[in-house]
Amino acid sequence: MNDELLSILRKVSTLYRKYGIRSVTMDDISHELGISKKTLYQYVRDKDDLVRQFVEMEMNDHDNRMNISCTEDNNAIEQLLEIARCISILLKDHSMAAEYDLKKYYPDLYSKVRDLKRNHLMKFILGNLIKGKEEGIYREEMDLDIIAKLNVSIIDNMFDNEVITIAEFLDTRFFYEFFVYHIRGIANERGLQILDAQLGKYEFPK
Repeated sequence: MNDELLSILRKVSTLYRKYGIRSVTMDDISHELGISKKTLYQYVRDKDDLVRQFVEMEMNDHDNRMNISCTEDNNAIEQLLEIARCISILLKDHSMAAEYDLKKYYPDLYSKVRDLKRNHLMKFILGNLIKGKEEGIYREEMDLDIIAKLNVSIIDNMFDNEVITIAEFLDTRFFYEFFVYHIRGIANERGLQILDAQLGKYEFPK
């Protein structure tokens, strides 16, 4: 992805987050960018192609932030707390309008994105569980596959329920509380001591 296209997609992202995907036309985008539609079509074939490339950029940004959080210097518990902080930051920019439009008008692309996120999440959680066991801070007897699938299922279905409101889900402390809850269920005594020592060190966006 070249710099010119990336710059276009960044601005498109701002429009989609604010107004949703469906209502933003190619005319709106070219006007906002200060370029002709002819120039815009040098970078994308049509609106469907633009939406696809927008989604790919969003996924790459998400993966990059997650990868930066998962450094070798952090132990498994520090890694989860940092991921919670990272997700809280990402959620500040989350657009329900864009997600709704993607799900309704681009169902195949939405399903692909959801599957990718689910697979990445499963890989991360399993990796973290293995790391915590190797470091001697997670419970030795727990079934890694069951715990990983349970957490993926919970996170995957958070949007589609009548118990947690959207406002609660998008609250910056939501995933902090979720991961602390998760850690307390999988950590051994040594791990809990590490958790308690770390809790005051992580600042979450307001």
